[in-house]
Amino acid sequence: MTNPALLILDEATEGIAPPIAQEIWRIIGTIRETGIAAVIVDQNFAAVSTVTDRNVILVKGRVVFAGSGTELKAQPELMQQHLGI
Repeated sequence: MTNPALLILDEATEGIAPPIAQEIWRIIGTIRETGIAAVIVDQNFAAVSTVTDRNVILVKGRVVFAGSGTELKAQPELMQQHLGI
């Protein structure tokens, strides 16, 4: 597909060797810089938060958090409860 407006990724690096996963996150960052919007579903908060402006945590389809990575990091109890971090 050429000139997409939106990139949707679901667990893009699950089960992939760490060096390759790092390269995927780097490429996602490059894509982000071009202005293409992305929806990324991933459990790796540390990696995904490096390429996101907004983070959402859903629990059984209900939003329990929506905000920046910085805002989420300021709530360690929420991260522990829902992300196991």
